[in-house]
Amino acid sequence: MKILGALLVLAALAFALFAGARRLLNGDRRIARAVIRDPEEHTTMGDDGAVRSIQAADLTLPASDLAQIWSPLNLERLARTYWRFLERVTLHVIHVRYRADGRDVTAFGLIPLLTFEAPEYEMDGDRGIVRWRIDRGILVARRHEGYLEIDVQRGADDGDGSAARVHVEVEVANFYPAIASRIGRWVYTQTQSRIHVIVTHAFLRSLARLDLAESKVGRFKLIDEVPDPPRGDRHPERALTR
Repeated sequence: MKILGALLVLAALAFALFAGARRLLNGDRRIARAVIRDPEEHTTMGDDGAVRSIQAADLTLPASDLAQIWSPLNLERLARTYWRFLERVTLHVIHVRYRADGRDVTAFGLIPLLTFEAPEYEMDGDRGIVRWRIDRGILVARRHEGYLEIDVQRGADDGDGSAARVHVEVEVANFYPAIASRIGRWVYTQTQSRIHVIVTHAFLRSLARLDLAESKVGRFKLIDEVPDPPRGDRHPERALTR
């Protein structure tokens, strides 16, 4: 019954996405320019069933705008923007409920698709990361495994300093999908995985508006209040996307 419920939700999402994505992406003025830069192998599944999916984009925006928004507070706002976009693009088939110790992603406010632990933040002058560790849900085959992460890295300004580039990645890693384990990998690839990629690409393109949602928590204001991100590229195989 749980898998049947998940498939019905995915069908409803696919129906809602067509209208929701067109409405969100075609309506507002863009300040930045977003170009999708996925790695060549953007979605993979290991022999044990663990999924890793990475969608990425380069944003080119006025350097003055980037200087104003590069802060932990706005990293929190970016995180909130992701959840807001997910609700809007699915015409609120997906609903996100905030808790002090995590986030619940539900269908129609009732069906617990995914539950995440509280977000973790890392930031310095060049990189910002927000990560939600997966707890449970009907889309999950293994509880307490995997995470969802948004990784933002500053690139070099252009020659005259008027424009700046930011590389944004949305990654799901070490995730064990229930559909793949109970029905089959092909079904997962053609349903849940495909929808995730479409939604994430739409989210990355929407960032060109620089319309960041207000944070639900607002814990941080200064970079010194959050840990530093890891040094170097954690994913050297993706260097060609830079």
